[in-house]
Amino acid sequence: MNLLITGGAGFIGSNFVRYMMGKYPDYRIVNYDNLTYAGNLESLKDVEKRKNYVFVKGDVLDSKLLDETFRKYSIDGVAHLAAESHVDRSIMNPVEFLKTNVMGTHAVLEATRKYWKENPSATRRVFLNVSTDEVYGSIEGKSFTEDSNYNPNSPYSASKAGADHLVRAYGKTYGLPAITTHCSNNYGPYQFPEKLIPVVIFNAIEGKLIPVYGEGKNVRDWLYVDDHCKALDAVIHKGIQGETYNIGGDNEWTNIDLVRRICSILDELKPAKEPYSSLIKFVTDRPGHDLRYSIDASKIRRELGWSPAPHAFEDALKETVKWYLANPDWINCVKSGEYTAYYEKNYKGR
Repeated sequence: MNLLITGGAGFIGSNFVRYMMGKYPDYRIVNYDNLTYAGNLESLKDVEKRKNYVFVKGDVLDSKLLDETFRKYSIDGVAHLAAESHVDRSIMNPVEFLKTNVMGTHAVLEATRKYWKENPSATRRVFLNVSTDEVYGSIEGKSFTEDSNYNPNSPYSASKAGADHLVRAYGKTYGLPAITTHCSNNYGPYQFPEKLIPVVIFNAIEGKLIPVYGEGKNVRDWLYVDDHCKALDAVIHKGIQGETYNIGGDNEWTNIDLVRRICSILDELKPAKEPYSSLIKFVTDRPGHDLRYSIDASKIRRELGWSPAPHAFEDALKETVKWYLANPDWINCVKSGEYTAYYEKNYKGR
């Protein structure tokens, strides 16, 4: 398979690129990423010289480059992960989310449709649209299923909902072999430090206040990124065209309990004069903040045989904290912005 992964330099994307290359050495993986603030090629230094890996620096809105990429590498599978994903950024600047998440998805769909129409003999695998549980909104007492109504409450989730509807429409109208997944909150290595778990770790070890929205009672289902990659693999190879699959960790924590647990892990691994929990500061809640997300992942378990690895959440969380503590160079490059120079140094002129 010649698999195009959009957004392959992001957190989930880079982990997915690495996972697929490790499991399928006969696949050609084409990583298409524009290297915006969350795209970091240093996260892929260990695979960048492999013969079956290709990096294309490009915007998902660049239809010409997308068409060239499909033709040059004979793309027969797409995993579309490219997206603006930070809710706070979407509140400050929603138009960028509409451009990337809606119009960008449309451009990738069009490039896929055109190439496969012009090359009917090409093996058609799948167009995988990687989405979020946030399109469902907030829920009390139950869990989101694949039949739950869309009820997005932020510009980010609304833009992802729009992308989902476009993908479904292309499947129905043009017969594109499209599948959508909705995942819960991911955690693990290489996550951009705007997200909750890296923020807690970085602020704590630097002695800065750890901000927690509202009273910290918001509930999230946490999914280890490697488990998510395995689920996407299962969907690509066993998923049914036109279907939707929810991917969750069956692992719900309130934000404040999660923050306190990370602090206690840091107390053990990197003791300070005072407990790290003393740095916790409750801050004004953000507008439209969903109270609870909860994923029912029984469909993908039942139909595709996927389930999260049998590791305890606290063990995986501890390994995640250890990774950040053991990789200060990666952290410093991200926080200083120097990671953006990696492309110029290592890829310019290739």
